[in-house]
Amino acid sequence: MLAEHHQTFIALAALFLWPIVSLCIFASAKNPSRGLISTVLAAQLLLPVGAALKFPMIPQIDKVTITNFSALLGCMIFMRGKAAGGSSRFGLIEILLLMCVIGPIITSELNGDNIVIGGRFLPGVGLYDALSAAESVLIVLIPFFLGRRFLRTTEDCRSILLILTFAGLCYSIPLLFEIRFSPQLHFWVYGYYPSEFIQAMREGGYRPMVFMGHGLLAAFLLMTSLLAATALWRNRLRIGNMSPSIVAPYLALVLLLCKSMGALIYGFLGSLLILFSRPKTQLRIATFLVTLSLMYPLLRSFDLIPTTTIIDIAKSADQERGESLQFRFVNEDKLLQRAFERPFFGWGRYGRSRVYDADSGKDLSVTDGRWIIDIGQFGLFGFLAEFGLLSMCVYRATLAFRLIRSAKDQVTFAALALIVSLNIFDLLPNSGLLPWTWLLSGALLGQAEALALARRSSQLPSNAIRPAAISNA
Repeated sequence: MLAEHHQTFIALAALFLWPIVSLCIFASAKNPSRGLISTVLAAQLLLPVGAALKFPMIPQIDKVTITNFSALLGCMIFMRGKAAGGSSRFGLIEILLLMCVIGPIITSELNGDNIVIGGRFLPGVGLYDALSAAESVLIVLIPFFLGRRFLRTTEDCRSILLILTFAGLCYSIPLLFEIRFSPQLHFWVYGYYPSEFIQAMREGGYRPMVFMGHGLLAAFLLMTSLLAATALWRNRLRIGNMSPSIVAPYLALVLLLCKSMGALIYGFLGSLLILFSRPKTQLRIATFLVTLSLMYPLLRSFDLIPTTTIIDIAKSADQERGESLQFRFVNEDKLLQRAFERPFFGWGRYGRSRVYDADSGKDLSVTDGRWIIDIGQFGLFGFLAEFGLLSMCVYRATLAFRLIRSAKDQVTFAALALIVSLNIFDLLPNSGLLPWTWLLSGALLGQAEALALARRSSQLPSNAIRPAAISNA
């Protein structure tokens, strides 16, 4: 018991010390923008999953909140004098942001009734829950605001890809260790397993997670590192003293060993796109992916997704994966039916949107996709607010792309848009919406807005993406 308390103390100590670590990252970075990128990504890769401390009347202190507040503190100190930008007009982005904040409040006001199912009691949602939910949304959106405001230039776009590639290289070492010896690092460092160990066992081996909390998240992040390295390879940009023509195949090999079929498919097809297709084609595919993500609930509710065919294909490739996919679809159908009992603003917190046995009250739900969680808790209004906000970043980037004249800038910009779109699309089968995703989405939007602003004013700032000149990137 003493050892367990000691390790729990280590996990909490890591959270409380992170603001200091974050400021050190900002101070040592080549420029504050790189400090912002590095501190958000490093927190995702290193901080403990599941450790949290809650005081009355203040937000829970956990991996997400400490990451976001540390990044905000660093920007307030180190970016105070940096020229920043943002939209001065109230448009669709601002409407979606407002929807994100007020949606949980409306949901809470409409769900004050208590629910009894079998022997289970689900309390109503009150005013305190409404304010707490709105406060949580604002905290979650901090990286989006920071990315939109401060990561708006060609150099910032290139820095994101460079830092993401370097992070993937560094993280590949503990990933390979866990592939060989099983996922133990989180337990050894922080004293507990962040998820069920059986989920790490796959195909007679292990699926690594390190400090990401789940093997799917670790593999997905490595996949985005591979796409970033591939974009650098196409632009012939070195990663320190290393050639991207060596780094990208190495990351692809490690990704293969991570035993995550979804991330492997994303990585394989995405790399081919970045290497061999035009950046404009990549933007079109990114737009298609986010459009499909937005339409998915509608398509599922009208049974327009060929789930049976998809399951048969998956089973032909791997029986176990096919059965897992079938189980997901069955659960989605049950949860969607429950969600559409209160379709517009959802059921609110406390598990009210989940499916329970009518006699025993046993929880029968398994929620994997972010989309079904959003619709169940906050209804179609909440889903459209969150997914719409993320998707608009890709739509704005697609519209702004034609203003970029530099071929190398087009490659990096399109690669960032593709990475963001894959993050959004992956929220259909999975629920990993991380601060890093919000930062990338905000950065993509910020760069698109910088291009549009430059066009309107016919004046290009010295550090903006240059639509009329070829960069020497």
